[in-house]
Amino acid sequence: MDKNVIVEKINDFLIDEFEVEQEDIAPEANLKETLELDSLDFVDLVVAVESNFGVKLVGEDFVNVSTLQDFYDLIENKISQTA
Repeated sequence: MDKNVIVEKINDFLIDEFEVEQEDIAPEANLKETLELDSLDFVDLVVAVESNFGVKLVGEDFVNVSTLQDFYDLIENKISQTA
């Protein structure tokens, strides 16, 4: 899957499902501070990723994820591992 498609899908469900403002979405945006995602949002985010990309995420996957770019990279890596 193309990286641009991954980014677009993630951005779309952040806006639609998590009510993140379009102007807050940037690769350097911090998921917790800038996008204001809490632990319950992360659970919903895992479900959204599984349904949109067909990959499973576990808690350890988020250890090095703090920015939206980190999250994009995580999903891209997970998809490439299953391909």
